[in-house]
Amino acid sequence: MGAQPARPLTSTAASTSLAPVYAAMCVQVLISAGTYLAGKRAMTELPPLTVVMWRFILSGAVFVLLLGVTPGPKLPPRHEWKRVLGLGLLAGPVNQAFFFYGLSKSSAAHAALFYSLTPMGVYLLSLARGQERVSVRAVGGIVTAFAGVVVLLLGRGLADASGSLLGDVLILGAVVAWVLYTTEGKPFVAEHGTIRATAWSMTAATLMMLLMAPFMARPAEVLAASAVAKGSIVYLGLLTSVVAYLIWYYALSKVPASKVAIFSNLQPPATAIAAWLLLGEALHWELAVGGVLVLAGVRLTQTAHVKPPPSAPLPPEGERQAA
Repeated sequence: MGAQPARPLTSTAASTSLAPVYAAMCVQVLISAGTYLAGKRAMTELPPLTVVMWRFILSGAVFVLLLGVTPGPKLPPRHEWKRVLGLGLLAGPVNQAFFFYGLSKSSAAHAALFYSLTPMGVYLLSLARGQERVSVRAVGGIVTAFAGVVVLLLGRGLADASGSLLGDVLILGAVVAWVLYTTEGKPFVAEHGTIRATAWSMTAATLMMLLMAPFMARPAEVLAASAVAKGSIVYLGLLTSVVAYLIWYYALSKVPASKVAIFSNLQPPATAIAAWLLLGEALHWELAVGGVLVLAGVRLTQTAHVKPPPSAPLPPEGERQAA
């Protein structure tokens, strides 16, 4: 008898197979929620770009070590250097420098609102690139989650929050950079795997940031900062820039970009809860309503039928044996 065709996964089996991805993204959300608090705390003592500089110095050192112990090529192929540099530029000097400097000029509420546009930006760009197809359910989920973020932020004083136009423009630029990093990085991680794709792009980002070290590093000020400020930089460098970035690209290797990006809308509710637990900030009814809408939007987006991500090519025989 001939080989039987593979049966398609049922919805239950598919959900089970993606359970590690969703669990990892929940961890990523928790880390990202703490990023707002850690960044805000570090910038009470240090300039924004100095915080960004040391964040990348720490993460870059970790990624170099990670590449050293990972079987396979340590450097990207020559034909990929341009793409690696582009992803590094988006992840480092553009996204993080724009975000932290913009946050110092604007408000956390404005930053959270702009970042809640990430899923829609990723979805539209993925459509333009042919990575996904139009889905009413996906659009409905993205819009529902965005509405939940707006409700939550209105409860936390969005209407009264003020910030400079320059700060808001910079944060919006950071969001655009993150959208591009996500959509452009998806085919890259499919070709080279999570560890190498993330490590190469983040190492490139670190090298670009180091060019500005003479103007931004300020080691004497960093050494004189409090233990809490230094700990905040360590949090940003190791958890946000290493663990969270690896999880982000890992998820991109498993599911469509829009289904990964929608998890970013869980960050404002998670940040509100973290601020309540750690800083004693009050909780409002808008958190419950907004949180339910965000969760409903995430769930709706995850059940949307979109084009599956491209399969990563098998590594060379020697590399498979080394792994």
